[in-house]
Parts: sequence; C-alpha cells; structure tokens
Amino acid sequence: MFALLSLFILGVGAAAAIELPLSPIYHSPAAIVKPLLKTVEVEAPAHYDFAYSVHDEHTGDIKSQTESRKGDQVQGQYTLIDADGYLRTVDYTSDAHNGFNAVVRRDPLGQKVIKAAPIAKVLAPVAYAAPKLLAAPAKLPLSLYH
Repeated sequence: MFALLSLFILGVGAAAAIELPLSPIYHSPAAIVKPLLKTVEVEAPAHYDFAYSVHDEHTGDIKSQTESRKGDQVQGQYTLIDADGYLRTVDYTSDAHNGFNAVVRRDPLGQKVIKAAPIAKVLAPVAYAAPKLLAAPAKLPLSLYH
C-alpha cells in the first residue's frame, strides 16, 4: 500500500513539474493559410540520338541498335542474328497519337550460325559402401515390458 501511495505522489509531482504556457498560443492567419499558387517548372522537349553495335566473331554476338527522339516522337531500329541464322530487323516508332508500332523483318544470311563445340562432362562414378547388417536386438525379459 505504501508503495502505491508513493508512486501516486511521485506521479503528481512529475505532472506539476511540467510547465504549461500561461498565455494562449496564437498564430497569425498568414502562417496558417498556405499560398494557393503552384509553381510549374517548364521543361524543354526531350531530344536525343542513341546508337550502339556489337560485332564479336568469337562468340557470334552480332547486334546493333539506333534510336532518336524529338519531343514525344521516338523512332529506332535494332538488329540481331537469331539462333537459326536469320537476321532479325525491327523498325519501330512511338508517339502520343499512334502509340508503339513495330515492323519485324527476318532475312536469311546465307551462312550457318557457328555453334560452340559441346563441353564434355566427365563425372567420376560415385562409390557407395555396402550397407552394414546390424545384429538383431537383444531379447529383454518380459518383466521389463509394461
């Protein structure tokens, strides 16, 4: 009981130690009302030209891509050699009115795609030990079984 009473007195003392402002808190109306005007950043229309190509005879990786953008209109082309030896060419355009449009062409190259020689996998046979035969469990007297 004494512990509960001392805890109550300690709580009242802590609450009394907190200082409360005597005057009401006042904010000017200008601080409460936020401006209704929104600033808009002016952006220039996007404009870029992009191109790359890879021609690696060793791996057979042959591809290229070009793309250009002027405002909302994008046009480009990419090419690659498919696994069956055909050259795939994709011409594409994109704009706000027509959306994305692509035209795909496949032209035979007249050459075979060089495939890498298969890698021979040599796996050593796994040796398994013969299972051990365990001796039969010893017979216990019936008095041990409940």
